[in-house]
Amino acid sequence: MTASQEQARLDAATSLVRGLADKLDLNASVRLWDGSRIPLGRNVTGPFELSIASAGVIGSILRSPKLDTIIRHYVDKGIDYSGGSLIDFGVALNREGRPSTRIKLAEALKLAYKLKPFLFAKPEDARDEQGFGGDIIGRVETRRDNTAYISFHYDLSNEFYALFLDPEMVYTCAYFTDWGNTLEQAQFDKLEMVCRKLRLKPGERFLDIGSGWGALVCHAAKHHGVKAHGITLSKEQLAYAQEKVNRLGLQDRVTFQFIDYANLTGTFDKIASVGMYEAIGLENNARYMRKVRSLLSEDGLFLNHAISRRAKRPGRWMPEKVRPEQRALAKYIFPGGALDDVGNTVAEMERAGMEVLDVEGWRKHYELTTRLWHDRLVARRDEAIKLVGEDKYRIYVAYLAGCSIVFNRGSARLFQVLASKSVKRAPAVPNTRADLYR
Repeated sequence: MTASQEQARLDAATSLVRGLADKLDLNASVRLWDGSRIPLGRNVTGPFELSIASAGVIGSILRSPKLDTIIRHYVDKGIDYSGGSLIDFGVALNREGRPSTRIKLAEALKLAYKLKPFLFAKPEDARDEQGFGGDIIGRVETRRDNTAYISFHYDLSNEFYALFLDPEMVYTCAYFTDWGNTLEQAQFDKLEMVCRKLRLKPGERFLDIGSGWGALVCHAAKHHGVKAHGITLSKEQLAYAQEKVNRLGLQDRVTFQFIDYANLTGTFDKIASVGMYEAIGLENNARYMRKVRSLLSEDGLFLNHAISRRAKRPGRWMPEKVRPEQRALAKYIFPGGALDDVGNTVAEMERAGMEVLDVEGWRKHYELTTRLWHDRLVARRDEAIKLVGEDKYRIYVAYLAGCSIVFNRGSARLFQVLASKSVKRAPAVPNTRADLYR
């Protein structure tokens, strides 16, 4: 490549960034591969920088303009950042009052012309070694491998998750009775709130579907005197949870089982599903609710705690298109997963014969939870890289940042829904919520 060609690419990249700066007006900059720094706003004073390692990175994205391409270049450091947090950058992109970033046709043509010098830039084929190798969506039940899906995420390393979770290893939304509470306190309060909503009583049989590292079942047995049973498809989590039970001396009150929920038998007075509903696939929601109801005693209560999406317009009959960010999440983090909207979750409970008693939104709680997880992981970067490698570390930093951002802007939500087995019997709950807060 000649010097003039290289300069043409630098000039084009500079022009492109300056054009974006007029639209974005962010307190951030872009650093190009020659070291030059171009502001992304009109009055940039902050240290945050996005860096592009070579012209080939831009060329690669032009040839394959997909989120997956950007992620792979981020993992390979073809695209990087410094001087701040991805969360703060993402929140700034979505702040109220920021100028519109919609691009009109005339602007799009100008943009395409500016990118012309990159069409023949040397390819930068980023490695693609971190994604799930099978069917990442799993819409067809016969092609779903739930054990492989769960293992891909949760069997990564118990020691890795311990770097950013609280001491009880709770990997679901915390509950902040005060926004200044520590993560440790907020997770204790979450476990307690789940138990209170279910009105657990000594001697009751309690089931936790997707029991993780055992925090909820141990808390329920220790503080509420129940006979608790947890089920999981993660061998790493199961081994950790069983060791925890032995350490706490709860062997007579807590048991675990490596089994898919669909194959479980028995009867339980109270059932919780905390952060597991997202993993079953939308096509299985009705089946899931029917199964849960079949496991409940006649006076049983069920609490479903799940991330949700915005409701779609009614009347859709075609299978829903998987958005790029959903596909990326399924490939690199949670294969086989999908988000329901809370209205449909409630409807599926009712179709299964249950009565919905209470619905509570915890979106802001999860925004803060994922921000704290992100910050704790970044603070222990070197330890994380030793455990899982830098590629996986970078993916998880971006994943946790992305979660905090989407909960901040409201495109993802989280709800706890409490239901009883039948509408024909009086609900086994008080007539007000007062007992939850005593």
